[in-house]
Amino acid sequence: MNTLRIAQECFLSLNANKLRSFLMMAGTIVGIAALTVIMAVGKGTEKKVMKRVNAFGTHAIMVTAGGGKGFSPPQEGITTLRLEDAEAIKNEISGIEVEAPFAVKMGMPVKAGSNQVQTIVMAVAPEWHDAFDWYPSDGDPVTEEDMATMSRVCLLGTLAAKDLFGQQNAIGEYVQIGNVRFRVKGILQTRGVSPMGDDFDSRIVIPLSTGLRRLFNQDYISNIRVKVKDPAQISSIADEIRRLLHERHHITPPAEDDFAIFSAADVAKVARGISGILTLLLGALAGLSLLVGGIVLMNILLISVGERIKEIGLRRALGATRRDIFAQFLMESILITTSGMVLGSIFGWIITVGLARVTKMTPVITWEPFALALGFALLVGVFFGVQPARRAARLEPVEALK
Repeated sequence: MNTLRIAQECFLSLNANKLRSFLMMAGTIVGIAALTVIMAVGKGTEKKVMKRVNAFGTHAIMVTAGGGKGFSPPQEGITTLRLEDAEAIKNEISGIEVEAPFAVKMGMPVKAGSNQVQTIVMAVAPEWHDAFDWYPSDGDPVTEEDMATMSRVCLLGTLAAKDLFGQQNAIGEYVQIGNVRFRVKGILQTRGVSPMGDDFDSRIVIPLSTGLRRLFNQDYISNIRVKVKDPAQISSIADEIRRLLHERHHITPPAEDDFAIFSAADVAKVARGISGILTLLLGALAGLSLLVGGIVLMNILLISVGERIKEIGLRRALGATRRDIFAQFLMESILITTSGMVLGSIFGWIITVGLARVTKMTPVITWEPFALALGFALLVGVFFGVQPARRAARLEPVEALK
């Protein structure tokens, strides 16, 4: 019996028992659909991670007030980082291109006429623009003169400008931040989402001296942004900064640091770690579905062998060999799982598109899940189809026809 004839017999057999065939496919459909969704979400997460790494800056190191091992947003009320620390880093560590201390206040009330928002206000040094590669798209940046005179000027993120002034040109207008009135001198370039997941474009920037003395009433800072000349030196420069701050803050290990140092690699590591755990759990679920589907497939095929004993005996009597019978039942198993793969991939693609529309996820559909799904389908079909095919092939024609 040639391969084409065997394939025809498989199609006829499966078509004659549509419900049973679907039940055998069900586990594969669920498992492959889950696998397709997981890989699409995983690829989307990886893309988002790299976007956040790029937003952080591949040449950048961030020193944050307060201890901790995980990447976290700027902490308020932590007084362990001072302007003197920033000055020491600038003067004593080589390989630094630019350094910018800044202070952050979360949820500051900002008013412009009848419009009001609560947003992040950042008090920055003039070097902040170079340290973040973030400049005004319109208007002027924070300058040394603003710092020296404690000018009450600000730059608005594009979203903050829209919320406060709508379509009106905001430059030259006034906003009230807390109880202090500021003149808008510039609009920042659109930047998107920060590594912490909030919107950069909703932020407002003011001079550091103005923020510390006139608005925040504090003498400490939240962060120091360091931009290095050579990305290959990030780790060594971060270690030097850590040693310098240990010395300045009189910290002797194993005492915990009262600061934290992060780089783009740390941002990526944390994000990938969270994504990896989620992918592992969902992958285990997909694997379990395929395993259950394979077991169901094998048991239904074994039942099918018992129901088709006379058919098998007749084929053997008419000249079919053991190998032909084995090939037929194994091909039925593979055909079921590959059909399940096709339906599961389609179902998974539909779910992925639906997720993209109703959630903030950004799944990415590539060829990889389909290739992996085909591999899994063939593996499940062969592994769980061997035993039923072997049982069918072992039947003796005389016994089968009784």
